[in-house]
Parts: sequence; structure tokens; C-alpha cells
Amino acid sequence: MLKYVIEIKPRAIKDLKRITYFDREKVLERIEMLEHDLAGDVKKLTNNSPEYRMRYRHWRVLFEIDNNRIIIYRVLHRRESYR
Repeated sequence: MLKYVIEIKPRAIKDLKRITYFDREKVLERIEMLEHDLAGDVKKLTNNSPEYRMRYRHWRVLFEIDNNRIIIYRVLHRRESYR
């Protein structure tokens, strides 16, 4: 089983601070699950950068995979995430 190292960019931390406590805690739990073989609702995006998204309710975590690192760039509401 491949274990990833999670790196959260400052912009994503700022995004997390904007959402409610309950949703933030759940999103962070899902981010931790990504460490273990991309567990959760993960999808590879086409024609998009970052390349992947993880979904939790209305929230989207946008990230890339670089070797054994997951780099999280944004945590956005679904209506904002694919612009």
C-alpha cells in the first residue's frame, strides 16, 4: 500500500478557515484518508489543473500528485471550484 505525504498550500489553509467548523473537520478527515491509496471520492479531472479533486458534500479539494506527495491547492464550494 502506497502512503502519501500531504502538503497543504497556504491558499488552501485560507480556504479551510472560511468554511464552518463541522465541514472543516470533515474535510480534514477526508484529506487524512487520502494518505492511504487515495481513499474517498477522488476523481481525475480532464483539462484541469490541479489534476484531481476529492469531494465531500458541497466541498471540493483540488490537488495534484507528485511522486509520493499530495499537494492540496484549494478547498472550494462546488459552484466555485471548476471556473
